[in-house]
Amino acid sequence: MKPGIHPAYRPVVFRDRSAGFAFLTRSTMTGDRMIEWEDGNTYPVVDVEISSASHPFYTGTQRVLDTAGRVERFERRYGSRGARR
Repeated sequence: MKPGIHPAYRPVVFRDRSAGFAFLTRSTMTGDRMIEWEDGNTYPVVDVEISSASHPFYTGTQRVLDTAGRVERFERRYGSRGARR
């Protein structure tokens, strides 16, 4: 790699505040705040809105849409699709 043109790649803590979940990984992102991690070292922290601990797909709380009910409701409201002229 060419020196001096790449951002610093260092350990960063990503924290999902809604789930109370945090993990340490390497990244080029920077955070304004610092956090003391389990190993006793201090790392920059980046707060994220969603992670695998709070995403509905991973937690199993995913909603299943009732598409058949939607079709029936549409047909009741606007009538079933008739023959075109």
